[in-house]
Amino acid sequence: QLVGDAYRAYLANGRTNNAKTLKRGEVRGGGKKPWRQKGTGRARFGSIRVPIWRGDGIAFGPTGNENYAIDMPIKAKRTALRHALSIKTAAKAVVVLDEFASTGKTKDAAALLTKVGAQGNVLLVLATKAGKADQATRNLTGVKTVAATYLNVYDVMNADMIVIEKSAVEVIEKWLGDK
Repeated sequence: QLVGDAYRAYLANGRTNNAKTLKRGEVRGGGKKPWRQKGTGRARFGSIRVPIWRGDGIAFGPTGNENYAIDMPIKAKRTALRHALSIKTAAKAVVVLDEFASTGKTKDAAALLTKVGAQGNVLLVLATKAGKADQATRNLTGVKTVAATYLNVYDVMNADMIVIEKSAVEVIEKWLGDK
């Protein structure tokens, strides 16, 4: 449950709010009363922009101010990440390397990932994202590089294989605690 909640929170917090409809006051026109109040036999209307008319303002549409963010306590996030990593470890989808030594060449990084058996969606966790390793893996299809401090449940659960540097493991352990 906690892993699912963290996954949904990640998606919800990344959601942008672009949908907006015009209210009756924002629609162009409608300043003149369409016909007189009494004597026509028709319903009384003060504007052609009332919500029940065609080309009108929308009564209860999206305003662009909706907030889809889901807050999660830090302890819950840490526990969810701990469980997600446990799930992947139990599935034998985690590989720890001493160091992801890269020359900055995409070909060398692809050969190294193939050597460790990384296929499909690969999550490469580095101690720091700066450097040649990020440059070498940037153009590889299905490989996502992330710094250990930015590791999250969404990336862990979507990865078929997780490759972690040994120095990144220490950073993750420090952030998650002793468990």
